[in-house]
Amino acid sequence: MEIVSVNNIGNQIISKDEVVISQGNFIEANTEQVTLEHLKKDCIIPVYSDNESTIAHSEFIEATREVLKEKFSETKILEPDIRISHIIKGRVPTAIGKPVKDLLPEEKTIYYQRCAFMIEMPEIKHIVNGNPISLSVGGVRALNQENLYSKRSVEKLKIFIGYRNLVCCNLCISTDGLNSEIRVTSVQELKEQIWSLINSFDHKRFLGNMERMSKFYLDETQFAHTIGKMRMFQHLSKEERQTIFPLAINDNQIGNVVKEYYSDPNFSRTKESQINLWSFYNLLTSANKSTYIDSNLNKNVGAYEFIQDLANSMQNEKPNWFLN
Repeated sequence: MEIVSVNNIGNQIISKDEVVISQGNFIEANTEQVTLEHLKKDCIIPVYSDNESTIAHSEFIEATREVLKEKFSETKILEPDIRISHIIKGRVPTAIGKPVKDLLPEEKTIYYQRCAFMIEMPEIKHIVNGNPISLSVGGVRALNQENLYSKRSVEKLKIFIGYRNLVCCNLCISTDGLNSEIRVTSVQELKEQIWSLINSFDHKRFLGNMERMSKFYLDETQFAHTIGKMRMFQHLSKEERQTIFPLAINDNQIGNVVKEYYSDPNFSRTKESQINLWSFYNLLTSANKSTYIDSNLNKNVGAYEFIQDLANSMQNEKPNWFLN
């Protein structure tokens, strides 16, 4: 944990205050860090064609924080770590025709098409494979997935509960820790969905599965073979893909995994040129940080499921297209 000063974006004054948030980035891509106060005070709220407002990013974050404060009332909760992308700029009517260089701060309007946030509870901590991890809850809002030209109906959001690896800041999320298809019409409905996800999350099973990853190793030849198959997967026909685990990672990210296999200070190969599945998993989640906000969580879960698929095959000695 550290004190982080939030930088200005464009000419908008975000905040002069410093807030205590999680150290390191849980997502990178083309994102910037902002404060909750900035979202509340400096950003307009997009509306639908009938002028009904969307659920604002700030409302989403505050709803999540309120649920956490009630659910974990005796636990320290850090300030939300908020990342935004795809800024949408505008100006007030009185500034029509005014040169950009002459615009005053109060004549500009902005909002962000995409927003991701994470709220960490540092006191709910476990050690998995020698790495400290802390419970974290967050969500994603991507307005590019909404039809703002229609009348307001249900709104789509994503929420997650999982753990943050304090060694590398990577998010560890499983299938039952992500709801990527939330559809709500109010903040109250949103809170109910957050409650439901938190209460249904199987902590013990998830922690056990992550601990299991360290039991299985790939030697350098097996790792190279798996990486090669990962590159090949993207070029298979649709029919062939249907019979194989649906891997979601691009060539650049696979390249980063290979690079960090040799150089990552925490998860690189051993002296015997081996890598266990826990390290492989963290190389994948680290590479996933370059994924855009709207698909980051799904790809993060995909990395977890991919490693679980490898572990199941190795444990049960069953064929696996990526290994064989």
